[in-house]
Amino acid sequence: MSFLQKSECAALLERFLRYVKIWTTSDTEQADKGIQPSTECQRDFATLLADELKSHGAQNVQITDHCYVYGFLPATNGKESAAPICWLAHLDTVDEVSGKNVCPQVKQTEDGDTIITSDGTTLLGADDKAGVTAIMSAISFLHAHQEIPHGKIEVIFSPDEETGHGMDNVPLNLLSSKCAYTVDGGATGELETECFNAYKSEIIFTGKATHTGSARATLVNAVSIASSFVANLPRHQAPETTDGHQGFYAAMSLNGTMERAKVILLLRDFSKTEMEKKKSFVDLLAQTTAASFGGKAEVIHTQQYLNMKEELDKHPRIVENLVAAYKAAGIEPIFTPIRGGTDGSRLTEMGIPTPNIFTGGHNFHSRDEWCSLNGMCAACEVLINLARISAEQYSRIR
Repeated sequence: MSFLQKSECAALLERFLRYVKIWTTSDTEQADKGIQPSTECQRDFATLLADELKSHGAQNVQITDHCYVYGFLPATNGKESAAPICWLAHLDTVDEVSGKNVCPQVKQTEDGDTIITSDGTTLLGADDKAGVTAIMSAISFLHAHQEIPHGKIEVIFSPDEETGHGMDNVPLNLLSSKCAYTVDGGATGELETECFNAYKSEIIFTGKATHTGSARATLVNAVSIASSFVANLPRHQAPETTDGHQGFYAAMSLNGTMERAKVILLLRDFSKTEMEKKKSFVDLLAQTTAASFGGKAEVIHTQQYLNMKEELDKHPRIVENLVAAYKAAGIEPIFTPIRGGTDGSRLTEMGIPTPNIFTGGHNFHSRDEWCSLNGMCAACEVLINLARISAEQYSRIR
C-alpha cells in the first residue's frame, strides 16, 4: 500500500538536506575511552530531532545524559493493546572521512529518481541520516493521518554507532518494545537479518631499543615485528578480497617505536567457529613473528558484536511482519548479509530482536557516498506499512 504523495516526498528531501548539513562526526578514540557522546556536535542534532519529534505528536521525548533521543508516538484509538515496536537510526557519521561542512548536490536521473551526493570533499552522511529522515517522515505522516491504525511506536536516535559503541548506554529502562527495527541499510529492497561476528584485536609487540649505530645483535625493532605481522596476514582474507559470507582480517592501524609497537585488527566472520579460528591464528602469528625477531607479543581480543541471525530465527514473526510491510509497499525483499554491524546487532544480544531496513544509501564511509530519494521514500513507506501491519495482525509478541 502506497501512502506518500509527491509533496510528501519533496518534504522528505528537504528534511534530508537539512540533516546532512549538520556536523555529527563521532570520535572512535574518545568513544573507546568510554566517553559518550564522543563528540558534542552530536548533541546539536539530538536537540533538533527531539524538538521535531514533539512537533509530530511524540510523547515523553527526552535526550539522555549520553545523548540518546527517545520518544514515542501513542497508539491510535482501539490499538492500545497492540505490541509496541521501536525504530532506530543513529546520529553520528564515521570519522574516517570528513563530515563537516557537507554541501549536498541534488541531481535528477533519466529514470525519474533524484540522487543526492556531496560535493566530493566530504562524505554525504546518508549513513545514517537517510534512516533518521525515513523514521521522522514516517512519524510525521502517521501523526497527520490518524486513520491509519498503529500501536505504540517508540523511536531511538543513538550516538556513536560508527565507533561501535552505539548501544553502550541505550536507555532500556524507557523501552517497552520487545522487538525493534534499525533503518541503517543500503540499496532499496535489502532486508538484513544476519551480520558479522565482530572482534577488535590489539597486538602489542615489545622489542629492545638501542642506538642504531651499534645495533648489531642487540636491537629488536618492534616496528619491524609489527610490520612483518601485518604483511603475513592472509591476503585472500582481507576486506578488499572478500564479499558475501566470507570473513576477513582488517589491519586498521600500526604505530609505535622500536621498543613498543601496536597493531589494531578487526576480525570479522559470520560463523562463530571460524571466528575462533581467526582469533587463534592471530595469537599464533603474533607469537611466532615476535619470537623470530627476539621480541615479545601480547594479544587482546575484544568482542564488539555478534551475528544477530541466531536470535532472530527464534522470533520469526518479527521478520514476517517486515516482509509483509515490504510487499505492501510494492517492494520485494532482498535478503543480504550485513558485512558489518548495526545498533540492531547489539540490541539483539540484549534480548530485543532487531532486523535492519534499507535506506536507499550507497558507497557509505566515502566521498563517493550517495543516496536515492526514491529509496528513502520507499523506506518511509515500509515503516508506515510496518506500523499498520504490526497493529492489525499481531496483538503482542512475547
